Order: sequence, then C-alpha cells, then structure tokens
Amino acid sequence: MARKPNYQFERMERDRQKAIKTAEKAAAKREQRERDRAANNPDGAEPSADES
Repeated sequence: MARKPNYQFERMERDRQKAIKTAEKAAAKREQRERDRAANNPDGAEPSADES
C-alpha cells in the first residue's frame, strides 16, 4: 500500500535543505572575501575609509 503524502513536512524539509545550502554558500563567499583581503593587504592592517 502506498504511503499518504505529507506535503507540509516535505515542504519544510526542502526549505530546511535550501537554507542550509544558502548558509554554506554565504560562509564560503565570506571566507573567500577574507582570504582575498588578506592577500591584497599582507601587513594585516585594515584599509582606512579614505583608501577604499
């Protein structure tokens, strides 16, 4: 016998998986940005507001 579909649960699971994937992508982009900043600014000093 086939199972009864639980559309609400399935939708919540899809949304949860999408949120996890989005968060992982955001974290990866943030880390890449930090690495790029460190590579462009090897002395570790933050650029001042007038230099940006």
